[in-house]
Amino acid sequence: MQKAKVRKVSTETLTSNLPEERREQLCASLGNVELTLLYKASVHGYKASAFHKRCDRRGPTLLVAYNRSGYIFGGYTSVDYARSGQEITDEEVFLFSFKSGTSSYIKINSGYNARYDDANGPNFGQQLYFCHNNQPVVYHQGGHAFSINTSSMYGDDTQLSECEVYKVEPEVSVEEKPWRNVLWTPERRAELIGLIQNHKPLMTSVSQVRILMIGPVGAGKSSFFNSINSIFTGHVTSKAMSGSAGTSLTVQFRTYPVKDGREGKPLPFVLCDTMGLEEQSGAGLDIEDISSILQGHVPDRYKFNPMAPFQPDEQKASRPASLQEKIHCVVYVIDATKISIMPDKLQEKLASIRRKVNSLGITQIVLMTKVDEACPLVEENLQSLYVSSYIKSKVQEVSSRLGVPVSCVLPVKNYSQELELELNCDVLLLTALQQMLRFADDYFDDIRSVEGNPK
Repeated sequence: MQKAKVRKVSTETLTSNLPEERREQLCASLGNVELTLLYKASVHGYKASAFHKRCDRRGPTLLVAYNRSGYIFGGYTSVDYARSGQEITDEEVFLFSFKSGTSSYIKINSGYNARYDDANGPNFGQQLYFCHNNQPVVYHQGGHAFSINTSSMYGDDTQLSECEVYKVEPEVSVEEKPWRNVLWTPERRAELIGLIQNHKPLMTSVSQVRILMIGPVGAGKSSFFNSINSIFTGHVTSKAMSGSAGTSLTVQFRTYPVKDGREGKPLPFVLCDTMGLEEQSGAGLDIEDISSILQGHVPDRYKFNPMAPFQPDEQKASRPASLQEKIHCVVYVIDATKISIMPDKLQEKLASIRRKVNSLGITQIVLMTKVDEACPLVEENLQSLYVSSYIKSKVQEVSSRLGVPVSCVLPVKNYSQELELELNCDVLLLTALQQMLRFADDYFDDIRSVEGNPK
């Protein structure tokens, strides 16, 4: 793993107290990042006004506190401090503690706010307050946002010897040569459109490849359909409901055919959208529902019930679905900005789904979305995607976490706030769709080889 760098603020010399070993441990949780020391209480004072002057509107930050009992502890938040007077929701927030050879990380409990964004000193969950009352003190108020044991977190020693805040940003480094080759040209875009328009599934009994999108809430499943639909419509559209709500905006199973132009013929694929996955049981898409979808039993517009999986009627259950009705390729949609803090329970759900999909022999791909939000280099120029070391590391991390080959992880940027189509966006999206159609053909090829086997 590449080491994160600690920059010094250019206007003055600030020396970080964070030991190298601890810094590396924290950066392993945050990915390949650079840490810029913004605030140091022994230099700038423990007053809340000094903290806000140096840390407001600086993006994601890492607070590191120290006491004389030898504890190093604090928290990370991905949301700016802004003295907004608002409750802040932040799924990426976490607390940490180091002492001697031990370390612990505490994620936020489901359903709680990460902090209250006011003019006082930094707090986590309105539960743990640093530089409390403008003093070198940490104060634990109690509460349920984080499961905190003050004895193990900071030895019940509330006096701070130092408090530092770092700006956290992706390490911007460039590969000597692209780690994947892409032609960012109008000609390549036109070629991909032609290949997709003229695609014919290997199985003659199948007229349209059915591609199932699965992923956490807000990862961009519906946005991917909207983006593909936009390309073939000729302008940005928003047919499927998409957004960034805390719970799934998709509550029905939807099958979305795409037309070649507004009045054109249907293209040879159907994108199937599902309810988002959620980490807690009894919420989001049920794994039993996914099994029914894969095998072609769930009808379009079926409304999901997280408390009760789909039950086919007896007449349909008695006959197997045709190959045309089944799913031919599964696509896991993962947000590039949230890979490193994917909850364990969500990862376990994805692993269970993968096992089921594997048992049915269906091909699988990972769509890694929001690459522009994950890397400043890519945000500036999408053509920098395949020379970005940070994006490369995220692709490798997705591969490791989901247990899929690196070659099956496809980074894309969906259309979200754009009003017009953009060449680089289109090339990435069409390349991903073309790979899905190829993978579906691999599935059909396996079926043909089994049917052709005399056994």
